[in-house]
Amino acid sequence: MSKKLLIVDDLHPIFKEKAKNLGFEVDDEPKITKAEVLERIKAYDGIAVRTKFNIDQEIFDVAPKLKFVARAGAGLDNIDVEIAAKRGITLLAANEGNMDAVGEHAIGLLLSLMNNFRKADLEIRKGIWDREGSRGYELKAKTVGIIGYGFMGQSFARKLAGFGVNVMAYDKYKTGFSDEYAREVSMEEIVKHSDVLSLHIPLTSETRQMVNDEYFFHFKKPIFFINTARGEIVNTQAVLNHIASGKILGAGLDVLEQEKFPALAEQPWYDALKNSEKVILTPHVAGWTFDSYRKISEVLAQKLSEIKI
Repeated sequence: MSKKLLIVDDLHPIFKEKAKNLGFEVDDEPKITKAEVLERIKAYDGIAVRTKFNIDQEIFDVAPKLKFVARAGAGLDNIDVEIAAKRGITLLAANEGNMDAVGEHAIGLLLSLMNNFRKADLEIRKGIWDREGSRGYELKAKTVGIIGYGFMGQSFARKLAGFGVNVMAYDKYKTGFSDEYAREVSMEEIVKHSDVLSLHIPLTSETRQMVNDEYFFHFKKPIFFINTARGEIVNTQAVLNHIASGKILGAGLDVLEQEKFPALAEQPWYDALKNSEKVILTPHVAGWTFDSYRKISEVLAQKLSEIKI
């Protein structure tokens, strides 16, 4: 009996090719709707998704044959992991596939903030030549605090290696992970010494809205803040509050607690966010490069080859 796999999102063709080589009958339908998936999923052993919609109880309830969910990206926050665990459904993610993209993007955001690239560029286009107002900071000798030392946090730390910085990392769920790129520390040391704070943690019930006014209050020095993880981890108004107070010198945000228009424009903090000279925004693309598009699918296919169906 053949194994059936339904691809419901835009994945690199290499994933379909490798899945077929593993003996799967593959239906590649990136334009399929969730309603159509609900009608058809009962016939499949596996489903592959990126960000299109949530793989939730509604889908699991009508998928008696489902043995795995393959997520083409980092993290499993659009999958109901508790129900999957109860039903013995294997979950695959491809964090390794875009870790270099995320690390590089975080570096780009940080350097842009510290050197006022956005402000300087906009001013020159308006006929303003303000050298003094565009002076920045050097990264060398600064202390960078990393929250979460999985694939993404490690990638960021490796990218920082040539800048002559002191890199500290805190991970609530890991110990003994100090390496040549970062030193394991307590959260107390992060808030005491950091000049830069970068988030590399998954979205869970514990981390949702974790970074709020109280969180920033504990930092002893003004910081540059980078978030390439998940937007819902951070309270955006708190970021704006601490930019206003001077606690945050600049914020590079690839992710927001509300993404995509028109919903983003309807948020009470949106106007202040878009008008701030101390904020750089990118549309959740840190891990989504032309290179990672293929790498993610290659990693996912390799993991698929390692499970028994």
